[in-house]
Amino acid sequence: MFFEHDSHEPNIATSRYWLHHLAITAERCAALAEKKRLGDAALAVMETHLSRRTYFVAERYTIADIALYACTHVAGEGGFDLEPWPAVRAWLARVAQQPGHVLITAA
Repeated sequence: MFFEHDSHEPNIATSRYWLHHLAITAERCAALAEKKRLGDAALAVMETHLSRRTYFVAERYTIADIALYACTHVAGEGGFDLEPWPAVRAWLARVAQQPGHVLITAA
């Protein structure tokens, strides 16, 4: 959960929020490049972890998966390409199969 709060959300979620809900100022535009770099670094950590595991904790679906799924499944809306991360994409598909699954963009 600390990883989601400190490495994932400030970069992946913030980029998406800025691009879809705020005006892109010169300052935000300049900051997006660093957020992209740090967000890709977070995705790389997730890829390494998930290349050896089915889920993030204890080999079962937990709150950690729910927390990380929320913004990861819409990371493309923040300018992040998930194509280089096959383990992340496979994990996203597993989470999407969970009972009661809801997309972050669902009404």
